[in-house]
Amino acid sequence: MKIATWNVNSAKARLPVVTDWLRAVSPDVALFQEIKCETDAFPRAVFEDLGYHVTAVGQKAYNGVALLSRQPAEVTLTRLPGEPEDEQARYVEATVGGYRVASLYLPNGNPVGTEKYPYKLRWMDRLIAHARTLLDSELPFVLGGDYNIIPEPRDVYDPVGWQEDALFRLESRQKFRELLNLGLTDAYRALHDDAKAYTFWDYQAGAWPRDLGLRIDHFLLSPQAADRLVGCAIDRRPRGAEKASDHTPVVLELRDFDAI
Repeated sequence: MKIATWNVNSAKARLPVVTDWLRAVSPDVALFQEIKCETDAFPRAVFEDLGYHVTAVGQKAYNGVALLSRQPAEVTLTRLPGEPEDEQARYVEATVGGYRVASLYLPNGNPVGTEKYPYKLRWMDRLIAHARTLLDSELPFVLGGDYNIIPEPRDVYDPVGWQEDALFRLESRQKFRELLNLGLTDAYRALHDDAKAYTFWDYQAGAWPRDLGLRIDHFLLSPQAADRLVGCAIDRRPRGAEKASDHTPVVLELRDFDAI
């Protein structure tokens, strides 16, 4: 099974780039973040014409996630548990092909001195609690998406310059480490030890041509899913396209759940 995650930075604005990539790569499951439209406004028909079943969870102009799958998906959650008053569209989870798969868009948290940073940390605590529940179920699961977390110094072009940013502050990285310490596997790092492995390049200051990037889009796998890990790669090509997202896709490959 091939699963892709991609912060598309507006499903409508990037639609030609996204559909061209889906035709070329043909993932079994595609997880999108920052679709930036209400649920009913998501261009569902375009993706259905490409052979996908579509689940979108959106809100006007901001945030929003989607899960596309070749097989029918059994949707299990459209909000991350733990804070009922939180109405931001940041999480969708479904069972597909024997795997529980989630598309998540973790809060950015900047500026740090505002309520946005405590919200980020609370959201991470909720994700940790939910991951514990999933682990207790012994389901093979995949948590994919834009985590807005730079895990290690090697995952950013300028660690010193980013040290007080919400994406790289010690407290943020400790929360991410707490997730991993539950027994989850960072799929990309399990297979690659290269220092420069970026998934995001800002639109400003020539970040893309100068390769001033961050690795903030991740797949975290349960032990049962990690046992079936075949590959995980960052596809840089879409970032160089005209009207590109500032993120690029990450593609995970797992053995089918029923494969021996």
